Amino acid sequence: MKTSPARSEVPAEPLAGRRNPPAAPGQHPTNHLIQLAEMGTFVTDSIAFNRLADLLRDRGEPTRYQGGALRTRGICHDGDSPGTVAIRRGNNGGVVIHCHKCDGNHEFLAAIGWTEADLFDEPLELQRDRAADDTWIPCKDRGHKRVAQYVYRDENGSVVHGVTRCDHKCFAQWRPDPTTRSGRRWSLNDQKGNRLVRTVPFRLPELLKAKLEDRVAFICEGEKDVLACVDHGLVATCNAGGAGKWTAEHAQYLEGMDVTVFADRDEKGEAHARQVVDSLRGLARSIYVVQAKTGKDAADHFAAGHKDHEFIQVWAPVPYPGDPAVTA
Repeated sequence: MKTSPARSEVPAEPLAGRRNPPAAPGQHPTNHLIQLAEMGTFVTDSIAFNRLADLLRDRGEPTRYQGGALRTRGICHDGDSPGTVAIRRGNNGGVVIHCHKCDGNHEFLAAIGWTEADLFDEPLELQRDRAADDTWIPCKDRGHKRVAQYVYRDENGSVVHGVTRCDHKCFAQWRPDPTTRSGRRWSLNDQKGNRLVRTVPFRLPELLKAKLEDRVAFICEGEKDVLACVDHGLVATCNAGGAGKWTAEHAQYLEGMDVTVFADRDEKGEAHARQVVDSLRGLARSIYVVQAKTGKDAADHFAAGHKDHEFIQVWAPVPYPGDPAVTA
């Protein structure tokens, strides 16, 4: 395959029991939650909204108040979309979270280490068995900080396993385990090396939905590139663990689909693309291989301002019926 050239102090009184101060002449009354959100000062108390704001502040996540909601970046998809997550007080208390990119709150909750129980103001007893630090990662003892978490789900949306990435680009995988304080184990295998969880591609529910809609599926080398594609309206997936880890178990879900493989511009990227193509021969309806117009990968391509129609086609191992073949 030929690659193309790289072209203030907070009052102690609980907010819930305090009335708003009288408005100054010519001003509208101000809600305390809104006021504190705008000032960036919050208290840690029984109000879920404030606990969440405390957590975001302590993690250094930028927030702003806009459109009736506290907004923050989508840490559930690598933080690539500022203000995409809206956080509001619920009508009956608690906190309502919605990520406009994920169209829900499951991924965001997983990224911050929360469960549905944490969205309620009271009772808080459900949290007592939780780990003291839900953002712990195996490399934290080296001063590393988690910057992204990618959750792999099965056909029904249930969590199969997760992948975390830190600010030093360390990746770690975990599986759900309700017997632990954190609810997870930092290994997908048992002590003998036997895999304990299913092998599924990233964003499997979305991939299956796209299959029913007869849409093209893009296969990238990593989750960051997948989310860059998704952010630009494409259907994309990948395997966990990076280059060289794609298997027939991943490929089976793309049977009958039109597939575009995104090859990173390096030797590992080329080898990975060939591996993916080989697994899809006789399975996918069509297979094309593309590269970024600028940079190494899909994330670089979009970061440079390019569109999806500007991908550079480098190979058509299994062209769509009627299209000419392009050899590597």
